[in-house]
Amino acid sequence: MIVRTWHGCVPLQHQQGFTDHLTVTGLQHAEATAGNLGAFVRQEIQGQYAHFFLATYWESLAAIKRFAGEDYQVAVTYPDDEAFALISDPYVFHHRVDEIATLS
Repeated sequence: MIVRTWHGCVPLQHQQGFTDHLTVTGLQHAEATAGNLGAFVRQEIQGQYAHFFLATYWESLAAIKRFAGEDYQVAVTYPDDEAFALISDPYVFHHRVDEIATLS
């Protein structure tokens, strides 16, 4: 399995709006893509920003490319992202893993 990770942050006043936006863009897009095995979002507050850490789980690199295109190491962005003053990491990371386990 391959885990694809992304990070971005928004000013606190956009936290709920971006949460809703991420659900109907990135999460639904990933989950509707053949070969997606799931997704997980974690939020952390740091100062005046809400940070979003998104991990999507994939059966193969081919599945990731169906989601992100041939330039799959670049973050997928959506038309209304700027409405939330999103600061997005431009690149994502991919990690081969054998299993998913939660931290205690």
